[in-house]
Parts: sequence; structure tokens; C-alpha cells
Amino acid sequence: MKKDKIIYYVATGLLSILLLYSAGMYFFMYDDVATLFTNFGYPTYLIYPYAVIKLLGLIALWTPSLTTIKEWAYAGYFYAFILAFFAHYMIGDGEQLAAVLAIILLVVSYIFNKRLQN
Repeated sequence: MKKDKIIYYVATGLLSILLLYSAGMYFFMYDDVATLFTNFGYPTYLIYPYAVIKLLGLIALWTPSLTTIKEWAYAGYFYAFILAFFAHYMIGDGEQLAAVLAIILLVVSYIFNKRLQN
């Protein structure tokens, strides 16, 4: 049980750092992110709402009483990371490794979250 908690908190913590860095870039490096969004073919007006949604998802992941919303956050992050992987892969910028790392951390966090709930 103790090992499961450690794995859960390490994976969720690293995932949180990755997401905080990403959301921070969206807020503080808007011009660089806008260039990326344009390269992906995404509208730039999604940048700020997407950053806020990432932060709200983190709150859901760290709040034990929000079990249904936590499930939605895990699902939303999963789809976002899959789409990020393919977006980076399709434009060939070589940045898809961060999306792969995020998917791995997310899956580990989800699995050990389920183990701790039982």
C-alpha cells in the first residue's frame, strides 16, 4: 500500500509539474505558443481557455472528493495528450516526446489512483 502511494504521488506530481509548466507557457509566453498553435492549424483564441482548463484539471486530480470530475480530468488529459502527440508528429517538430511522457505519467497516475481507492 505504501509503495502504491509513493508511485501515485510521484507520477501525479511529475504530471502536475509538466502541466503547470505548459499552462505557464500559455500565459507568459503567449507569442511563442500562438506561433505553435498557428503551425498546428489551431485558432489562437483557444490558448487562454486551454490553459485554464489544464489548471482546473489539476485541481480535480488533487481533490479526493471530486471522483467523477477526476475521471473526466483523466479522460480529458488522455485525449489532449494523444492529440498533442499527433499534432507534433504531423508537423515534424520533434516535440512529441513530452506528450509520450505525459501519457505515461497519466496512465501510471490513473492506475495507482484506482488501486488506492480500492
